[in-house]
Amino acid sequence: MVIPPKDFRDPEYYEPKKVLAANGIQVATASTSKTATGAEGGVVNIDLLLKEVKSQDYDAVVFIGGPGSRAYYDDPKARQIAKDIISSGKVLGAICAAVGTIAKAGMLRGKKATCFSGIADIIKAGGAKYTGEGVTVDGKIVTADGPTSAKAFGEALVKALRNQ
Repeated sequence: MVIPPKDFRDPEYYEPKKVLAANGIQVATASTSKTATGAEGGVVNIDLLLKEVKSQDYDAVVFIGGPGSRAYYDDPKARQIAKDIISSGKVLGAICAAVGTIAKAGMLRGKKATCFSGIADIIKAGGAKYTGEGVTVDGKIVTADGPTSAKAFGEALVKALRNQ
């Protein structure tokens, strides 16, 4: 899971992580700093820095939203991770405003996707077919609209990982 160093949406990180762990899926958390602080005050100790992420070491990469996730929109490493995951046939996930990162990486061209409604224009500009749903799955890409869909997002990620 890739989270911004500050202002990630706490439920968008904690809920899917809990669902993944409950299904026996090990989660590593990456960011650009050694700790990350959520918009609601959660503090996460980071397992590895974003620059250390090697896509081949993971079955999926999931970008977590919140106001801080915009920091990754133009981040070359974040974009490369998204591209590498898709080119390797692995699962790519993003929730809320973080869907903008994978859209700007070019990973949503011709794909159905959802996101925080405030960035719908960004994902449409990236070639996505915006659904407005809580969770949308298109192939190995799993997207969600925000915190109210965080648990369902986690469940969709588990299903996508089991179908790999």
